[in-house]
Amino acid sequence: MQNHLSVVVPCYNEEQNIRLGALDKVARYMESQKYLWEVLIVDDGSIDESPQLIKKFISSNGQKHFRLLEREHQGKAGTVIAGMLAANGRYILFSDLDQATPLDQVEKLLPFIEKGYDIMIGSRKDRRAGAPLLRRLMGPGFMLVRHLILGLGNINDTQCGFKLFKQEVAQNIFKRLTLYKQNQATSGPRVTAGFDVEVLYVALQLGYKIKEVPVEWHYVDTRRVSPIMDSLDALRDIIRIRLNSLRGLYHMTP
Repeated sequence: MQNHLSVVVPCYNEEQNIRLGALDKVARYMESQKYLWEVLIVDDGSIDESPQLIKKFISSNGQKHFRLLEREHQGKAGTVIAGMLAANGRYILFSDLDQATPLDQVEKLLPFIEKGYDIMIGSRKDRRAGAPLLRRLMGPGFMLVRHLILGLGNINDTQCGFKLFKQEVAQNIFKRLTLYKQNQATSGPRVTAGFDVEVLYVALQLGYKIKEVPVEWHYVDTRRVSPIMDSLDALRDIIRIRLNSLRGLYHMTP
């Protein structure tokens, strides 16, 4: 029987968060739901104890609804793509393991399915308290550059790591992405800001309806974010998306 909801959780060197109980929080919330569900943890070639801790969690807690997919290191984008294409839920959410946006916020997204939306994305607009000043300035700056080059309609927050898709919509979008494909090996941590932008850009090109929903968000310090380098990478990715569009790569039918 198909699961109602799949939760895809990318993981790269998350030993500290796992030891602090991140997976227990996810399990407690999901076990309180009445629908069928699965949590698919996609490990991005972690070099710490993350895979071992995840396996121990699944084994010791009898978590038949949890799955671990171990992959070669390829950055968050390739990891999320692998998870989204492997998930079997009618609806698929990808969410960060650090739970900066608590999993219960999915309750704010699910109702919009009945209103005809294909994709529901969490928005941190006016909810960035606690983040360093530079991080808070990056958001509006990125939005301005993205709007000038790509448009993306009225979407304010493309980067919140909390997005819900109908399964058939996810399959159609994620297999068409060009910037960060599956099986693209990489080295070191990669935030790949352009990934979320390309996902939403392709979705709009395919005519899917997107709903941006304000969600709870808490700043979590991470060494993976490098404001200067990540901003340069994001600008490069936006330009690449625009060039791909001019080449006709995104002019497709569902």
